[in-house]
Amino acid sequence: QVQLVESGGGLVQTGGSLRLSCAASGRTFSRYVMGWIRQAPGKEREFVAGISRSGGATYYADSVEGRFTISRDNAKNTVYLQIDSLKPEDTAVYYCAAREGVLVSSSTSAYSYWGQGTRVTVSS
Repeated sequence: QVQLVESGGGLVQTGGSLRLSCAASGRTFSRYVMGWIRQAPGKEREFVAGISRSGGATYYADSVEGRFTISRDNAKNTVYLQIDSLKPEDTAVYYCAAREGVLVSSSTSAYSYWGQGTRVTVSS
């Protein structure tokens, strides 16, 4: 299995940017489709972005399209989430997650491995 550790969260003003990182260890990183999923206070977990094993295909939730960019570096066993033009509604704990298989899924239940999360707070 794979172990995931997120970093890069913090407090930022509306309109600001953050870059989240997720370092993987354990089994071969390139075996896994990767996703970023967030959970706002009092809400269900929400898929925000996913990336294929090679990095050649990316998918985004409509709510973040154009502001979030997911990428991965298989040589560094790391996946990133660049978040620009932050809004207060982006406030959440952001989780990195991994799934075996070929296709990116927007279903949070499709991901078998999860990190501990990193908190992003956007002040208005």
